[in-house]
Amino acid sequence: MPTNLAPVTRNLLIANVIVYLLQMWKPAMLAPFALWPLGSGAFEPWQIVTSAFMHSGLPHIFFNMFALYMFGGQIERLFGARNFTIYYFTCAIVASVLQLLVLRYIEQDFQTPTLGASGAVFGLLLAFGMMYPRERLILFPVPIPIPAWLFVTGYGLIELFSGVTGWAPGVAHFAHLGGMLGGFLLIQYWRGKFPIKPSRQLLR
Repeated sequence: MPTNLAPVTRNLLIANVIVYLLQMWKPAMLAPFALWPLGSGAFEPWQIVTSAFMHSGLPHIFFNMFALYMFGGQIERLFGARNFTIYYFTCAIVASVLQLLVLRYIEQDFQTPTLGASGAVFGLLLAFGMMYPRERLILFPVPIPIPAWLFVTGYGLIELFSGVTGWAPGVAHFAHLGGMLGGFLLIQYWRGKFPIKPSRQLLR
């Protein structure tokens, strides 16, 4: 791991890997720490956060940690360690809350647990698109660099389409959208765009 990796990002990477290894050692961790739907009888409030450190398999954690590695450091250096931590967990929490609401009131799913850092990672992607809109990114599998703002907008629309139509089942599309929503609202708050203002404007 590079020595110049931003500290909070580094610690989040380490924490996710450690939790994943613990999961492999003790699969029973899924029951108390994954995000269980409301009405399942297994939901506990702490799962709103703990589920963001759990993953369903090696590809799941690899792609989430790769995205955290790619975007986390740059956003952390821009926001500062404290605000980056607040931002990351805000995205994770809003992602979990939206997923709970969708499972309870729209999909009426009382059995399927949700896990993964994807909500927080999508929040980081949203932040990158807002803070560096002209940076070029590649949307797999199309090998053409496109502006970050278009990349993020396109990814968000794909997630919305997938969630509404049921395309790509087994993926928590609304958790991804929740992470982006939480990130957008917090950035706009820090920019002073709401009637309730921060003590000082943190972002332009």
